[in-house]
Amino acid sequence: MPSTYTSLHFHLVFATKHREPTIASAWRPWLHQYMGGVVRESRGIALSVGGVEDHVHLLVGLSPTHCLSDFMRALKSASSARAKAWCSFPGFQWQEGYSAFTVSDSGLTRVKRYIERQEEHHQRQSYRDELTAYLRATGIEFDERCLD
Repeated sequence: MPSTYTSLHFHLVFATKHREPTIASAWRPWLHQYMGGVVRESRGIALSVGGVEDHVHLLVGLSPTHCLSDFMRALKSASSARAKAWCSFPGFQWQEGYSAFTVSDSGLTRVKRYIERQEEHHQRQSYRDELTAYLRATGIEFDERCLD
């Protein structure tokens, strides 16, 4: 086979430091757009970026040459620097970790819609409950103390 063909999509989720509600609605769309640009500059595909005041969700397509941890470090670093410039909280930071879930081609539309409806969704469910449900549904072992 002369070429390599892949379909590698990830649903990425990460929160602000201590889940502080520092992503104000006034500049949140710009942050999401900026994050999409960081994905594209990294030669990835940003299918959807959304979130609320204390966390973000991204649906991205990456190539097999991407190292997920390096990609996440660059994304969080660049977006944190940009957020500090926009928000009234100069100590803005992301939490240290992140969650990454693979998404099949058949699930892309569902996850994209889910990300686009974050504000509506979080009127009914907290970030912690949302993340716990995802971790349980995917069979990922976790320590509940590390979710706070």
